[in-house]
Amino acid sequence: MKVGIIKGNGIGPEIVQATQLVLEATSLQFEWIPIPIADEGLKQYGHPLPSEAVNLLKEIKLAIKAPLIVNKLQGRLACRQPDGSEIVYPSLNNAIRRELKLFVNPRPIRGISGLSEPHHNLDTIIMREITEDVYIGWEHRIGDHAAQAIKLTTREAATRLARYAFEYAKSNQRSKVTCIHKANVLNYTDGLFLECCRSVASKYPEIEFDDLMIDAACFHIVKQPELFDVVAAPNQYGDIFSDLCAGLAGSLGLAPGANIGDDTAVFEASHGAAPDIAGKGIANPIALILSGALLLRYAGYAREAGLIESATYSVLEKGELLTPDLGGTAGTMEVASAIAHAVREPVIA
Repeated sequence: MKVGIIKGNGIGPEIVQATQLVLEATSLQFEWIPIPIADEGLKQYGHPLPSEAVNLLKEIKLAIKAPLIVNKLQGRLACRQPDGSEIVYPSLNNAIRRELKLFVNPRPIRGISGLSEPHHNLDTIIMREITEDVYIGWEHRIGDHAAQAIKLTTREAATRLARYAFEYAKSNQRSKVTCIHKANVLNYTDGLFLECCRSVASKYPEIEFDDLMIDAACFHIVKQPELFDVVAAPNQYGDIFSDLCAGLAGSLGLAPGANIGDDTAVFEASHGAAPDIAGKGIANPIALILSGALLLRYAGYAREAGLIESATYSVLEKGELLTPDLGGTAGTMEVASAIAHAVREPVIA
């Protein structure tokens, strides 16, 4: 199986190595193909997202991406198109998603006994739309006294996201989809997103549907996490809400993710590059390891994906090998090695 590797910045190379170790423990055969993005792209092609890297990702169709550093007040990136024109993206992460035409960012987050109390029963997957909303980057300064951003919502993108959420629920024995929004204030943009979710919901009568305003959803996920199953979210709300859920589970280091398009998928942890701990060998690799399991499931290797997920949660629930963000003292590769061992020699109940 050919899999692209975007090693990222900060702790990226360390957690990529840990993830490769665990994936290889399944005995599947991988051909790891380096993708020159960020620092490698600059070195080889003079651009952090060269067209050569984009074309290689389109050819391979599967990739694991470690976190990339995007500095505050920086990050806008111009990418040349085949016709010679340029598109300016608000960040490198945004550029990767949109250059590859990826449209949904599933972020499954699950509570863990002993680590996530009192939210051990949290088990939700946030379906985040990733092509528009304020993250489209259409903003400008008005002199030195103001700035303005445009929030874009289209019927096509909102309907596509809602349909993906309901199809996922139908295919994965999930019973409910919740749309989060702020349609009481943003009547047109969030109102259209809610309208599209309601329209799609009417075609899936076997799946329960409800909606919550984003502020209310944040309150209820803290108080009653069992109320949430599959969540359909606009871009910005989905980004923020998934980080809240990760915090309830115990750490951003527990939150895997993916970016899915029609024929290409890039799998990534939901957290950042954590340059302050880079090179210390203490980064939590769990989120990227679980993202690797999502890659296998997407590629049709459900059994191997299940082995990785079971092994990962078994190691976490034992509580003997935890990285510092979870209150332990274990190192990155120490945790990965324990998970790889459990994948190779699963405990039969």
